[in-house]
Amino acid sequence: MKEATGELNMTVITVVAIAAIAALFTAFIWPMIQRTLANNTCKAYGHDFVAYPGEDLGAQYETIDWVCCPEGQPNSERCVASDLVDQ
Repeated sequence: MKEATGELNMTVITVVAIAAIAALFTAFIWPMIQRTLANNTCKAYGHDFVAYPGEDLGAQYETIDWVCCPEGQPNSERCVASDLVDQ
């Protein structure tokens, strides 16, 4: 019985560790990966284009994940909302 309890404890520790790693990945690493992919896609529109979150740019881009705009001009008329940028 003692061995079974020890194995159960190790199983619980393993599950908790996997959950912690998954939470860190979801909270920190995945958003960075998405922003990098969006920025790389935006570079196709010009070297000065960067990705901005759609919900930050107002109602016209509210449902779009990422919008490509010239750097420092997030509400410019040159902004491009593209399916290529949506993640």
